Amino acid sequence: MRIIRGKYGRRRFSVPTNITARPTTDFARENIFNVIENIFDIEGSRCLDLFAGTGAVSFELLSRGAASVTSVEKSPIQARFIEKVKSELGDRNLRVLRTDALRFIRDSSSAFDFVFADPPYDLEGFGDIPQMVLDSSLLHPGSIFIIEHSKKYDFSQLPHFADHRTYGSVNFSIFEIPAEEGEDDVKEG
Repeated sequence: MRIIRGKYGRRRFSVPTNITARPTTDFARENIFNVIENIFDIEGSRCLDLFAGTGAVSFELLSRGAASVTSVEKSPIQARFIEKVKSELGDRNLRVLRTDALRFIRDSSSAFDFVFADPPYDLEGFGDIPQMVLDSSLLHPGSIFIIEHSKKYDFSQLPHFADHRTYGSVNFSIFEIPAEEGEDDVKEG
C-alpha cells in the first residue's frame, strides 16, 4: 500500500497476505483524490472511512491534513493492520473502530465533513448503503459523501447526487449536501 501525496506521501507499507479486503487501486485513489481536492478542503476536516479495509483512504486523508479520521473496519486482521500503520506513522488523529459499518451508520450520532464508503461489492444490501448514509446523522450541511462501487450500480437518482466518476473498473458516486439549506429564504428587512 502506498500513500500518494501529502506529509506521508510516497510511504509504502506491506499489506499482509491474509487481508481479505479489495483495496482501491493507486490509480483510482489518486484520481478520486484529485476530484475531492477540487470540491472539498480536506485540511482541518473531520473524516469517516467506512469499510476501511487496508486504511489506504484513511491514511491519504491524514496525509493531506485532515484534523481527524475515523476508520470503521469489522475484520480484526484489517483493523490490526490499520493500527500498525497508525503506530508507524505516529499519527494520533486516527481512530480505528472495529465494528460493523452498517451498524455504525445506523447508530452513530456524530456528523463528519467527509464520508467515504468502500463496501465489499458482494455485500448483501449494497445498493441500500448510499440512502442509509444520506438518511443517517453522519452528514451535515456542507458534507461530502463518496461511495465506491461496481458499474452495476447507478445512484444518480438519489438526493444530493453530484457526480459519477469511473477509473478503470472502479466507480465512484459523489454526493454533496448543500452548505446552507434555506439560505435563499432569508427575508430582507
